[in-house]
Amino acid sequence: MGRVICAGLGPGDPDLMSVKSDRTIRNAQHVAYFRKKGRPGQARTIVQGMLREDVTEYPMEYPVTTELHFGSDGYKQLMVDFYAEWADKLEALTEQHDVVVLCEGDPFFYGSFMHLHTRLQGRAEVEVLPAIPGMVGCWNSLDMPFTWGDDVLSVLMGTLPQQDLIDHMKRSDALVIMKTGRNLPRVRAALAATGRLDDAWLVEKGTMPQQRVAKLADVPEGDCPYFAIVLVHGQGRRPEAEE
Repeated sequence: MGRVICAGLGPGDPDLMSVKSDRTIRNAQHVAYFRKKGRPGQARTIVQGMLREDVTEYPMEYPVTTELHFGSDGYKQLMVDFYAEWADKLEALTEQHDVVVLCEGDPFFYGSFMHLHTRLQGRAEVEVLPAIPGMVGCWNSLDMPFTWGDDVLSVLMGTLPQQDLIDHMKRSDALVIMKTGRNLPRVRAALAATGRLDDAWLVEKGTMPQQRVAKLADVPEGDCPYFAIVLVHGQGRRPEAEE
């Protein structure tokens, strides 16, 4: 009997992957990964050059290619069917061998693998290898401390209704806003409404060769990169400088 091993890949730079994930991926004979139809997939791109020559690959292609509102019944049903199908396939594969599933960032931090993990309980042996979350790589690319003293950090999804974004932004000091892409205009408007737009940064493909860092206020309105995070630093209590 094999196992499903989900290897967290970290923020994008292969050098920031854990030693255990690196070793597991290089030794894997069967590798699965999420991707959008017609694209290689970010996870697969990260491990380029790491896989064995005799590896068998299982691209798990999402049934939709855009982020719809989380309350959309059509979107939810498509995704439920997709995860159910792949849970069945992975369970069948583990009857003969291990399968390594690649996951950007940390698998248990908004990772797509969580939906498979839930469905595989009691059906297959599952191991998850933790990793540095993508947001950590992004805020380190800004070379500034992100939270100070008693700052409250909120991680928000750009898919939230604009008023929800505004309410959370008002209550928090430091902000991480994920799932931007086509939702970026709503995020920008919410930051402007709370007086925080001028403090916001956009980090696209953090820690990767194509990394881009820019003040969000300077990014053109129509520029909505999918693989990007918006960051607002905390400004909390700081220790006095030593004399």
